[in-house]
Amino acid sequence: MQVKDVICPFCGCLCDDIEVTIENGKITDVARGCAISRELFLNHDKDLVKPMVDGKEVSLEEAIEEAATILSRSQHPLIYGLSSTTCEAQREAIELAEIIGGNIDSTSSVCHGPTTLAFQMVGEVTCTLGEVKNRADLLLFWGCNPAEAHIRHLTRYSASAKGLFTPRGRRDRTIVVVDVRRTRTARMADIFLQIRPNSDYACLQALRAILKGGKLSADEVGGIPVEALVDLVERMKSCRYGVLLFGMGLTMSRGKHLNVSAALSLVRDLNRFTKFAVIPMRGHFNVTGADAILTWETGYPYAINFSRGYPQYGPGEFTSVDLLARKEVDAALIIASDPVANFPRRAASYLSEIPTIILDPKRNKTTEIAKVVIPTAAAGISAEGTAYRMDGVPLRLKKVLDSPYPSDEEVLGELINACLSKL
Repeated sequence: MQVKDVICPFCGCLCDDIEVTIENGKITDVARGCAISRELFLNHDKDLVKPMVDGKEVSLEEAIEEAATILSRSQHPLIYGLSSTTCEAQREAIELAEIIGGNIDSTSSVCHGPTTLAFQMVGEVTCTLGEVKNRADLLLFWGCNPAEAHIRHLTRYSASAKGLFTPRGRRDRTIVVVDVRRTRTARMADIFLQIRPNSDYACLQALRAILKGGKLSADEVGGIPVEALVDLVERMKSCRYGVLLFGMGLTMSRGKHLNVSAALSLVRDLNRFTKFAVIPMRGHFNVTGADAILTWETGYPYAINFSRGYPQYGPGEFTSVDLLARKEVDAALIIASDPVANFPRRAASYLSEIPTIILDPKRNKTTEIAKVVIPTAAAGISAEGTAYRMDGVPLRLKKVLDSPYPSDEEVLGELINACLSKL
């Protein structure tokens, strides 16, 4: 059996043209997907976990009951993850956080959290990936490497994509890359500007100054010759439709949200001369959805605390890494994430000192230390639901296979009912 128009639940591109072949209840072939997508679908049944409590296999009902007991007794619990599950599950997680008076945070806090802060400061001139494909004749990739992190982005949406006003694809575009090293994306660019680490803010403000007619007295800024910056400004001013796409090279280097606010301000300023837009290169397939759903439900995008019965927003105070590093939580519910493998050591190690619950289809570093492991159906493979592409466009994930386990949304719904009965 062949299932067409399947959406790949890996990165923020959410490629929706995947074809999956299923034989005897197993995925045997994947067409159009990148190497990562093929690996995701073809190995969907590898390294699966079973319901566990204290390292012993139990029934799913027992695991959910134990998790509900931990959360209902906790004085300051943390719910973290959300970015690799559906919007429907994210909504349930928010309700659970409110019921137990806990903290809720997404992976945004360790990737594009500074982007959200900058959006709140400056605003955002943006567009869809469809507009990038059909209109953009200048693409500026800053601090990102889509050739390796978002593999089909270049061919499907940006650099090589053929669109309505870019019928020749790559030949109709100028590609500029700003990065600290010569990446695979930089090697295919028309212009590569190698920036000195942690100099993004200075370079972006220099570009803004040049754009406004200022003259720089220095010979270079951030390792980039002023002549190259002047040339880039002229190219940006004279393009028909430009797009700045930036990644964690901008958000996680020195300056963080100030870097992004400078980039957003540059794009805003460029719109006095031409049409220019900006899109953050989001990693997890539904991290954009997590920001959107949290904002709809609470008014805030991440780092939210319900201990007073209403949502409080506190980046740096209620963000997961900070809470764990300061040992301010006494239980954790991890949803579709692996913080033990990705958090700083001090924060990650504390998860093994408190009762940690994880909802995930597969074994990872966090399942190894968790007190309670609850297996769930993989979103976009064994569970349907909604996800938001990196440009904010919502798409409906398909269910292509059955799973013996419920979805994240269903498990969280059961946890809500169980916690309500115990409080």
